[in-house]
Amino acid sequence: MSIEEKDWEEFRGTGLLLFVNQFLHIFGWCLVFEYDDKDTLFKVFPAKTKYRGFSGQSQTEAYARLSKYMVETVELKETHPSPDFELP
Repeated sequence: MSIEEKDWEEFRGTGLLLFVNQFLHIFGWCLVFEYDDKDTLFKVFPAKTKYRGFSGQSQTEAYARLSKYMVETVELKETHPSPDFELP
């Protein structure tokens, strides 16, 4: 097993941030990304929020980004049943 460190911008770009924040919103939490005036990320932190959910457009865009990410990065492995496994 290996772990590959990624940066916050890549994480956000995959669309995963919206899904993580949707879950965190259930408990009144979220992850906040702060940018400077040059659109450079300088801080990420957890925060309490009263927001619940996201707009339909935001969700549609996040699903599209996540789908693209999955197509580009998931390694498909051919699977075969073991010799002892019998299909019905």
